[in-house]
Amino acid sequence: MTTTPAISVRDLTRTYQSRKKKDAYTAVKGVSFDVHHGEVYGLLGTNGAGKTSTLEIVEGLAAPTAGTVRVLDKDPVADRAWIRPELGIMLQSGGLPKELTVAETMRMWAGTCSTPLPVDGVLDEVDLGHRTDVRVGSLSGGEQRRLDLACALLNDPSVIILDEPTTGLDPESRSRTWELLGSLKNRGVTMILTTHYLEEAERLADRIAIMDRGVIAVEGRLDDLAATEGAEISFTLPQATGGRVQDVFPTFPGAQVTRDGDDLRIETSDLQRDTHRLLDWAAANDVTLGHFSARPASLERVFSKIAGADTAV
Repeated sequence: MTTTPAISVRDLTRTYQSRKKKDAYTAVKGVSFDVHHGEVYGLLGTNGAGKTSTLEIVEGLAAPTAGTVRVLDKDPVADRAWIRPELGIMLQSGGLPKELTVAETMRMWAGTCSTPLPVDGVLDEVDLGHRTDVRVGSLSGGEQRRLDLACALLNDPSVIILDEPTTGLDPESRSRTWELLGSLKNRGVTMILTTHYLEEAERLADRIAIMDRGVIAVEGRLDDLAATEGAEISFTLPQATGGRVQDVFPTFPGAQVTRDGDDLRIETSDLQRDTHRLLDWAAANDVTLGHFSARPASLERVFSKIAGADTAV
């Protein structure tokens, strides 16, 4: 028997219409994906790729121009009253009142929840238990993000949407947040995650989609996506080797070798084999390889190819 996905998006389109200029901009162009129960789904892309526009519709904050969205088999706009108790949302910018203390903010937020968890316990989970009497406006940017997360967790949701959850956090706080999200994942909570940190997606997401200009360019498990690009070996040959390199340089079956002057790059699906072959050749011919690196297949390479290496993540 087929299990209904926790989140189902089909042919989603979102167009913004300008009233003054009478023109339109389509931010999301026929996007489809499913998020299964208990899964963490990473939605990546450059700024302006359409991630936030997609999430706002999944959250029920806007209606689609075309297509359908279902969260727990319900329409997030029409059935918002039913979905709201099951849904935790962490926006890019929380916009919480700056004059309230952390404790007052949480009590206010708890009043909007049908069955809120104990406030003190949630604040301890996000490492804000010692800041309860501090005004929101006096918190650091990272602490404000942790408070946004606390509000998203307060209703003990079964589905959480996290839009850049660790932006502004220092590395230690980011690592603790990853541990917390990992524990939620282990408890079976379904999550959609957008992030500028590829390491975050690699660590937390079961499947990843990369959006580009309003469409999903690629989707799949991390290993499958990384395998589409292969690994890379790069190095510089010393000028003293001269033309003799052309005569004795080894072959790399199945790999693509490109050369720009003394700089060479080998794209390979067998990093260990070809690295050994190159280093053995260098040792046998007394060649010192400059700027040598051997990089395994990675999400970064997939992202760079889609978004462009000169585009900010």
